[in-house]
Amino acid sequence: MNVPINDLYSQYKTIQKEIDATIINVIKNSDYIHGDAVEHFEKSFARFCQSKYCVGVSSGTNGILLALMACGITQGDEVITVANTFAGTIEPILHVGAVPVFVDINKATHLIDENKIESAITRKTKVIIPVHLYGQMANMKAIMCIAKKHNLKVIEDCCQAHGATHHNIKAGTFGDTGVYSFFPSKNLGAFGDAGCVITNNNTIAKTINQLKNHGQTKKYHTILGMNARMDGIQASILSVKLPHLDSWIQQRRKIAHFYNANLTDKVIKPYEAEYNFHTYCLYTIEAPHRDKLGAYLLGKGIQTSIHYPKPLYQQKAFRSSRYKKGILPCTEYALKHVISLPLYPEMNRHRMRYVADQLNLFYRN
Repeated sequence: MNVPINDLYSQYKTIQKEIDATIINVIKNSDYIHGDAVEHFEKSFARFCQSKYCVGVSSGTNGILLALMACGITQGDEVITVANTFAGTIEPILHVGAVPVFVDINKATHLIDENKIESAITRKTKVIIPVHLYGQMANMKAIMCIAKKHNLKVIEDCCQAHGATHHNIKAGTFGDTGVYSFFPSKNLGAFGDAGCVITNNNTIAKTINQLKNHGQTKKYHTILGMNARMDGIQASILSVKLPHLDSWIQQRRKIAHFYNANLTDKVIKPYEAEYNFHTYCLYTIEAPHRDKLGAYLLGKGIQTSIHYPKPLYQQKAFRSSRYKKGILPCTEYALKHVISLPLYPEMNRHRMRYVADQLNLFYRN
């Protein structure tokens, strides 16, 4: 049996008529850039997130970049975040000339440890970027208290947290902004690159709208911007998918609960923190002999993935003398042991059982 880590084609087949029709409609109306399709999605996703504003952009990475620019972050400013995340979280920090400051994670959740944030704050600190990893939100109530105390901006990295909540409040609405990626494999995925920034701040929304479109106001360029617009075809696809998102998340949770009940206790299963609603963008476990397990499962036709193999400060593009091996022990331990198992809404019970049985068999041998 072959079990992919994700199955985007199966999802497409369940809504093929709607998807095909909306793409054709965009083509007929030549609604490619800044058109009705983008505006419709922005309004729909803002409602879904219970946010006042949503600005469609070209990717989650550019969303973080635009949010930093809109918050006035510049050369020499410090931005607190984590090192167990995709490069797209810190690339924008470096591109505006700021300095990423990494803090360690909570051992159970793999999310930023709010108890270690204040010790990392200096007079240069301007922003905290909590990363809502694997489909679960960081402790935003505590983080917002810290931010308020020290007069810091908060940009939530929600790129893996579509539909997630903390104290029944949606991801992205605690901070000054929330940034989403609609990369195809996300819980809400486009058919290419796309993203958005949500905010309750009218000034930030207007600034990002201008920045993403070459800094234009009508035909005049009043600030230095960039080309980071969402295109109409991606927006129309996301609008078709959005009404299905809640049911897809419920199915993800059912699969995660099956894994929780059926995987051996020799692996550490995802921990859903109190007051959180986990949406399982990824089902990521800590596993002894992680690399051997991955090779074994691949030999049985089961794809896995590692999110992420090394802390960012140990990777060549981001290496810094400030961070020596062992400085963030929970981060480094987690990234030596994590492995993500197949999980997608269309996954049938036969495949779920096969994955669980094969993983358990590995640990019995």
